[in-house]
Amino acid sequence: MTMSSTPTSTPVKTTPPTDSQARVSQFMKQLQDEICQALEQLDGQGTFREDSWTREEGGGGRSRVIREGSVFEQGGVNFSEVWGTQLPPSILKQRPEAQGHGFYATGTSMVLHPRNPYVPTVHLNYRYFEAGPVWWFGGGADLTPYYPFAEDAAHFHKTLKATCDQHHPEYYPVFKRWCDEYFYLKHRQETRGVGGIFLDYQDGDGPIYRGPDSAGPAASYSQQVGVLPARSWEELFALVQACGRSFIPSYVPIVQRRQGMEYGDRQRQFQLYRRGRYVEFNLVYDRGTIFGLQTNGRTESILMSLPPLVRWEYGYQPEPQSPESELYETFLKPQDWADWSPPSSAG
Repeated sequence: MTMSSTPTSTPVKTTPPTDSQARVSQFMKQLQDEICQALEQLDGQGTFREDSWTREEGGGGRSRVIREGSVFEQGGVNFSEVWGTQLPPSILKQRPEAQGHGFYATGTSMVLHPRNPYVPTVHLNYRYFEAGPVWWFGGGADLTPYYPFAEDAAHFHKTLKATCDQHHPEYYPVFKRWCDEYFYLKHRQETRGVGGIFLDYQDGDGPIYRGPDSAGPAASYSQQVGVLPARSWEELFALVQACGRSFIPSYVPIVQRRQGMEYGDRQRQFQLYRRGRYVEFNLVYDRGTIFGLQTNGRTESILMSLPPLVRWEYGYQPEPQSPESELYETFLKPQDWADWSPPSSAG
């Protein structure tokens, strides 16, 4: 059911229930289980190896890695749940009102690096954070193709949009723009891929966009929408659950379309080159990586997002009018993929 954007006479209480941590933790573990089961079935050969770990300051997690499968060269699906008294600097910078409180954070994150260059890399992360009076949900999913297929980008975005629209019609337009903003390599002046959705600091109050770029497209659109009526913890938890479970229908059909396509050394070498961009983003900009390292998380789990093989090439330029050049010219620039439709076949 779509929420009305008209304020109601009874304000919604925006405080978490007493069992908030247990409920979100249970969902994040279920999401990890559901995704791993679906991916093993999709791959048909590879299986996930699980490593459980504990954190001395409090908490732990389950890291699951699939390697050398028929579809996935390497991928990881992680669950983590950590708590402690020392808030990391990255959190205090964004939410100084959390100072002096203990914190709790849980989430599921995933990165898949397929073997076939025609199958896109994909990333997902959904998380929940509490520190005294401060709490929020965040996360998202984004697609990083190596070769340009508009129908794949459109399918991914249409699936995410349909899910967001069930909770509020203005969520997707803001989250999509926010994703384009977040997964952007400033030093390359290109997006990481074709985007998806990204949300953070969703605590039921204030504008939808809560990011750092007050003059960017996401902030501008969010300002036009205005401040929504207060949204409850339950409503935001329902949104995150729905978005998390939309991953399988958003990605599996793309893999099924592309995994049998033949490729050669040219495509493989381009895939390995483009994987270098993934490494650059995750080591320079990714907030999950920064948070994990600042909170003394398990290093192997934090860096499982990196691809198993990668290469750099000095001064690479794609050949004009090639599929590789189309990726740069069209797919690495924000597009309205949710409104894409295939060209008419009529003569």
